[in-house]
Amino acid sequence: MSRIIALIIMLIPGVFAAVGIKLMRDMVFGILQEPFPFLWLQFLAGLLFFLAGLGFVAGFILHRDRKRNKVQQRFRNENSRIKAGAEQHQKK
Repeated sequence: MSRIIALIIMLIPGVFAAVGIKLMRDMVFGILQEPFPFLWLQFLAGLLFFLAGLGFVAGFILHRDRKRNKVQQRFRNENSRIKAGAEQHQKK
């Protein structure tokens, strides 16, 4: 049950990103959608939707990989950097 809820939580930002891409594409072809009075406003809203959805998914993946210790040294938290540095120092 918890995996289904997690899947739904990850699908919502994906849908936002897809809507953002659609709004930006429609602006390129000159198709004005209903709630927007100007094409440039439609493009900005689409860009905002796309970046918000992409940022949420990317943040989730980074958080998950940090928990599993599968990120490069520069993306780790300060506490894990100190631990990794101490472990490397002890190996020498």
